[in-house]
Amino acid sequence: MDRRKFIKSAGLAGAASTAAFATPALSQGREKLTMVTSWGRGLAGVFDAALHVAESVKAMSEGTLEIDVKANGELVSGLGAVFDAVTSGQADLYHAADYYYVGQHPAFAYFTAVPFGMTPTELHNWYYHQDGMKLHHELGEEFGLISFLGGNTGPQAGGWFRKEIKSAADFNGLKFRMPGLGGKALGKLGASVQTLPGSEVYQALASGAIDGTEWIGPWADEKAGFQEITKIYYTSGFHEPGAGLTVGVNKDRFNSLSKGHQKMIEIASAEANQWNLHQYLSNNSEALARLQAGGVKTLEFPDAVWDAFGKASQEVLDENMGDPLFKKIRESVEASMKKSAAWDQLSSVAYARQRTRVLG
Repeated sequence: MDRRKFIKSAGLAGAASTAAFATPALSQGREKLTMVTSWGRGLAGVFDAALHVAESVKAMSEGTLEIDVKANGELVSGLGAVFDAVTSGQADLYHAADYYYVGQHPAFAYFTAVPFGMTPTELHNWYYHQDGMKLHHELGEEFGLISFLGGNTGPQAGGWFRKEIKSAADFNGLKFRMPGLGGKALGKLGASVQTLPGSEVYQALASGAIDGTEWIGPWADEKAGFQEITKIYYTSGFHEPGAGLTVGVNKDRFNSLSKGHQKMIEIASAEANQWNLHQYLSNNSEALARLQAGGVKTLEFPDAVWDAFGKASQEVLDENMGDPLFKKIRESVEASMKKSAAWDQLSSVAYARQRTRVLG
């Protein structure tokens, strides 16, 4: 099947029923692009990253290239509609987590996160200095996209639960929000897994529509208000050790831009990627302290549960190895992780251990 033609026709039908889209504007060398996002307006960190890309592009171009950022629900509603709008050409670019689109191709997960996958440093090593960006473009080719990393949440928390998780059996029948291949791994443990846009998660948890949720980490989770609903918080998760966010541009629209404007989108995405990562990391510890002071109980999953996560995760990854591109990307990622970890364990990890021992 020609995925690009299929998605273009499907997107035209779906998006037309939800909203009218602005046409790209060209006037005296000026360009205006419409960005749709998977984020609610003002959603801490993720929507900030989308705005940061737009602001950087406008500044670099001195106003000759502008990006109009639309929150989820303003032009299109739902995660799938964001992807369809851009691949069909009715919007110019998106800002989202690519693992929302594993239904289109499972390899999209690698450009956000896969269970037991890459830390932010490992992801950036692979993406910028090995095959990562090239493979992102190769995957996007099937859908008419040119894509760049445009944000990173850092290591994500295990999530919020109404009861403590004492064994893998506690996931059986649990209604839990977790996108991507991590969600599929939880499904193997018997969880009823849901993928919800971030703007819908609080209400779903408060109403009991879900029993628990992962979101991002202490700062973003505090902003979302999950501590108002439950006080049980697992601080380390298996599913997203360094989740990347993506700026995906319709390839035809990208190719219509000047080389300078194209480069500005690439640079702005990369700059937002590092800016957003450190936005999260710089805020998480203080937010965690506030959550704990407010009565939140921070926990770690037992080793036996981690073992179950690992077994289920390998099964999910192995199930997709029949797809040649998935196999190619997985092998590239895992080879890169080994290269990065070999030095990191002997340098940064050893240093952090000794610093804690000496200085407390």
